[in-house]
Amino acid sequence: MSVNIDKTDTYLSSLEISKKISSNIKKNPQNFICLTGDRPTGHLHIGHYFGSIIQRVKLQNEGIKTYLLIADLQVITDRQNTENVQKYVYSNVLDYLAAGIDPKKTIIFTHSAIAALNELFIPFLSLVSNSELTRNPTVKSELQASSQALSGLLLTYPVHQAADILFCKANIVPVGRDQLPHIELARTIARRFNERYKTVFPEPNGLLTNAPLVPGLDGRKMSKSYNNSIQLSYTEEQTIQCFKKAKSDSERKITYNPETRPEISSILTTAALTSNRTPEDIAKEIGDGGAGALKDFAAKSVNNYFQQFRQKRLELSNNLDYVKDIIAQGNKQANIVAERTLEEVKIAMGLKY
Repeated sequence: MSVNIDKTDTYLSSLEISKKISSNIKKNPQNFICLTGDRPTGHLHIGHYFGSIIQRVKLQNEGIKTYLLIADLQVITDRQNTENVQKYVYSNVLDYLAAGIDPKKTIIFTHSAIAALNELFIPFLSLVSNSELTRNPTVKSELQASSQALSGLLLTYPVHQAADILFCKANIVPVGRDQLPHIELARTIARRFNERYKTVFPEPNGLLTNAPLVPGLDGRKMSKSYNNSIQLSYTEEQTIQCFKKAKSDSERKITYNPETRPEISSILTTAALTSNRTPEDIAKEIGDGGAGALKDFAAKSVNNYFQQFRQKRLELSNNLDYVKDIIAQGNKQANIVAERTLEEVKIAMGLKY
């Protein structure tokens, strides 16, 4: 399914398209191919779980052909080494499997193992201008946050992402609002390639989710780089200690107000997500019990929610050969697809000898 999006379309238009796609998925899941993934720059946390992993499990179970990319090569986009990447790759796969990702339905693969995918980067790079790359919000924000010079890899990061999406001819990519510009560039690259050479690629659409934003334990966005997250690999005791160290305020009565009480409200939000209740309801129950009582409640709620997840993850972690085999099999499948697509590209460009 392909839905045209003009550059003047707003977020609301994209949201409307997402709703139509979601409705169509239920009727014709066989018409869709999904690409999703993560950069293995650290251990995944509960923000990833509620923000994206649950959605991936839902899509695969609805019958969508799904590719789950572990973008190990893209770690060096803004990192100076790959010292812990292997550890994080295995950790991420453990989280996927424990959460319900089924390797029989979802192809889990690593960026560095798919040479043909990365070769698509070269012709794609010829289809975009320097100004289009520098206008990308991710490139701009990363450059502003970094004290280092703009690297060629960071500048061309959105093109690499387009190759990730288009190598398997994905037509849907689950994203948040801030990632829509990446999808638009992938659409632009697909369209320009098809117009210049021959129609090979679909124009992908961003599938906007209504996933909740999980705040960190300090009131900011939960992030690996902020060190304010609850990792999916944490034990019950580590989770308890996380909440004990979480920031609070001096007011004893617990109330939910994200603007005036961001730290308390973030704990309430996490407790609500993992107990199927509202933050306001929990705040009313805790009342004058104070931050200590709230932190105890939240820790118990998180630990109860992830009890089965942790049990399954522990079992899987004791069989790392199984995890490695899943990655190897996924890489094999992704390579077949990437090589087939690259062959089509070479034929379309007249570069098949």
